[in-house]
Amino acid sequence: MIEDRNTDVQALRERVAHIAEYLHLDGKRAELAELEARTTAPDFWDDQSQAQQVMAQASGLRDEIEGYESLVSALDEIEVANELAVAEGDEELGAETAAGLKDLTRATNDLELATWFTGEFDHGDALVTILPGQGGLEAQDWAEMLMKMLIKYAVIRKWKVDVHDSPAGVELGIDRAVFTVHGRNAYGMLASENGVHRLVRISPTDEKKRRQTTFARVEVLPVLPDNVVVEIRDEDIRVDVYRSSGPGGQSVNTTDSAVRITHMPSGLVVTCQNEKSQLKNKETAMKILRSRLYELEEAKRLAELDVLKGERQEISFGSQIRNYVLYPYQMVKDVRTGIETGDVNGVLDGDLDEFVIGYHRWRVSEEQGA
Repeated sequence: MIEDRNTDVQALRERVAHIAEYLHLDGKRAELAELEARTTAPDFWDDQSQAQQVMAQASGLRDEIEGYESLVSALDEIEVANELAVAEGDEELGAETAAGLKDLTRATNDLELATWFTGEFDHGDALVTILPGQGGLEAQDWAEMLMKMLIKYAVIRKWKVDVHDSPAGVELGIDRAVFTVHGRNAYGMLASENGVHRLVRISPTDEKKRRQTTFARVEVLPVLPDNVVVEIRDEDIRVDVYRSSGPGGQSVNTTDSAVRITHMPSGLVVTCQNEKSQLKNKETAMKILRSRLYELEEAKRLAELDVLKGERQEISFGSQIRNYVLYPYQMVKDVRTGIETGDVNGVLDGDLDEFVIGYHRWRVSEEQGA
């Protein structure tokens, strides 16, 4: 007996129709037509920077419109496939329908999320930093686990990841991690992971196998577009070069390619060592410094510390946004939304959509209720 999934298809269709109301597609089609008309002007490429901004804006609108239209078309195909599978008792087609519905549900979630992202940088790339907190050496291990979890999530999302710095810890794990996630809505999506993450498990280093609680903080910042001006004077920075350490390719530990930039007025320190070229490491470190200085200026201007990445708190008990419990039971629970699952391994392997989407649904409802 093939399961009839028509109810699921119609529920998804209603969601898509509801989302379309918020997308204002007619207005976006008109805006796209206007931008495309500008690209045909003879002097369009005279101002390279402005032209690239127009092209990027047009590309974003085109992706959003085509994404919606493709989703509607795919729903029509799934509906027909479901009817055929049920009518003919075709198990293989039924399995394909179930898999297709899963993919369409994710695409619908993404489309819905796009309507919630209204921040200036929400649709762009994300700069992620992971820092160990309370828990000693175990916290460094936990920081590495979080790095792998977020990178796996990026892979699932088909985003590109560039790791800039991930020096090994004293005995295990990492001392810190800094990486950039490139992809549409990467910053908006990953804002859900911004905060302290708490792990409870049997200590892998304790001979008595006692339960250990450890913490690490994830910081998420936008990668600033080139047209955003952040003044960094040469006299305000000190650039140090040193020999790279930890994983990173054949040239690691053989050349002084790693770069450390200290911004003396703010005290900010940025390091990058995963590129083989000292020049590329410096260029990346400067981009990271721009994002962090922008964050400081925003916080100063609005007189609050949680403008871009939430209020800074101690990386310790009581400040966590999410708990990951491996012992005495298995559960991951988000403190903010109440969303939880017993599939801890799945979450650590990058299956984060339930938490990411749940956070943004909660965030939007909180903003609308405020």
